Amino acid sequence: MFGFRAAAPMPTAENALPGRDHRVFAVPARHEVLGTPLEGPWPDGTEVIYVAMGCFWGAERIMWRLPGVVTTAAGYLGGFTPNPTYEETCTGRTGHTEAVLVAYDPAVTGPEAILKAFWENHDPTTANRQGNDVGTQYRSAIYWTTPEQEQATRATAVAFQRELDRHGYGTISTELAGAEQAGPFWYAEDYHQQYLHKNPGGYCNHGPNGLTCPTGVAQLPAQADIEPPRTSY
Repeated sequence: MFGFRAAAPMPTAENALPGRDHRVFAVPARHEVLGTPLEGPWPDGTEVIYVAMGCFWGAERIMWRLPGVVTTAAGYLGGFTPNPTYEETCTGRTGHTEAVLVAYDPAVTGPEAILKAFWENHDPTTANRQGNDVGTQYRSAIYWTTPEQEQATRATAVAFQRELDRHGYGTISTELAGAEQAGPFWYAEDYHQQYLHKNPGGYCNHGPNGLTCPTGVAQLPAQADIEPPRTSY
């Protein structure tokens, strides 16, 4: 799974597609598997983190199966074009990556469990690529919304990089940023939501990469050991 180094150019705000001021397609009201609202409202205390790990079909299924997850949704994040469509995002000219919104109950689970599934089920060393899916729209990314998520993101990135180093693999190229820096999360079209539940034999480019991401206070680096990780377009 590890080893490709292909990259694609990231558009700028000036040359990105213009988009539009309204959504031009329907988004379902409820999650096909969990039965929860896709766009909220969710129970008080629900927290949200966004992850991108290539095609959002397989990534979303990994996330909705985790204990404590309230809802998930496929969408577009980290770009410039307002209200993008799938076809526009696929050109690589919106700046977005295919992302998954993960809303979870912090009384049941925490960001470490979500990030463990993230690191262990794709190749975070390939800039703008997952397997045969190539382009900035497939870049690996984590966008946090709380200080606790940021700390967990940085700590697990350092811990997983040590695992990569130990096995002779490359450097993490995952984009790590706060959600406010990434801009709005734009929900994807109806047919993308819970795609692999609706199409069990559909395309999936995700699965265990053979490495384990340490989690837990005893296994994660101390705060002083956490350096600002590399980000990449």
